[in-house]
Amino acid sequence: MADPIQQFEIKKFVTLGHIGGHEIAFTNSALFMVIAVATISLLMLGTTGRRALVPGRMQSLAELSYEFVADTLKSSAGTEGMKFFPFVFTLFMFILTVNMIGLIPGTFTVTSHIVVTAVLALLVFFTVIIYGVYKNGFRFLKLFVPSGIPIYILPLIVFIEVLSFLSRPISHSVRLFANMLAGHITLKVFAGFVTMLGGMGVFGWLGATLPLALTVGLTALEFLVAFLQAYVFTILTCIYLNDALHPGH
Repeated sequence: MADPIQQFEIKKFVTLGHIGGHEIAFTNSALFMVIAVATISLLMLGTTGRRALVPGRMQSLAELSYEFVADTLKSSAGTEGMKFFPFVFTLFMFILTVNMIGLIPGTFTVTSHIVVTAVLALLVFFTVIIYGVYKNGFRFLKLFVPSGIPIYILPLIVFIEVLSFLSRPISHSVRLFANMLAGHITLKVFAGFVTMLGGMGVFGWLGATLPLALTVGLTALEFLVAFLQAYVFTILTCIYLNDALHPGH
């Protein structure tokens, strides 16, 4: 049976140079990021260039994606939050696309590496802090001081709020990384059972029926998880951005 962890191995294609003694290389992870960006660009620019009154399937998909993210952002952060629409839409489409591409056999799942999801989560985290301080000044600190709290437990509540705020990038990144990693390992294990049993003759083929059915079912489930994880990352981003816009609660 093939090693289920081998699919997450970073493979170097071309060395681009060295910075501070560290090698900078173009890898399979970078390749599939480029493919994802090209796919999104083709969908959003190529299919909407004509702006047909009666949209085709691909134009409808692009418009539905736009409206879905816009509605999610408005419901979470209000109309004022639409200033962050390009940022949120880019995150959603990028995560969704790399998740979906990763389900194609022989490809690489970019979001199965914590370094990628951590960078995306930290990007959201620092955007919230920088814009929150820029827009609200010291009033941004009201995010950590809920109103109506008795003074004798206020220090404890502030400590919990600060700790919760600082842990956001961890939960934000690990949730996406862990779900994609676990799902792909499970798929690889069951697909390995199918291959192993299939090589044992007629009785092996019969025994492989159940793992094959589970593999098909898990693949369908993983497509759903790929979308849900992109949505969860996006909705949490919208909620965090709302804190930067309206820190008082």
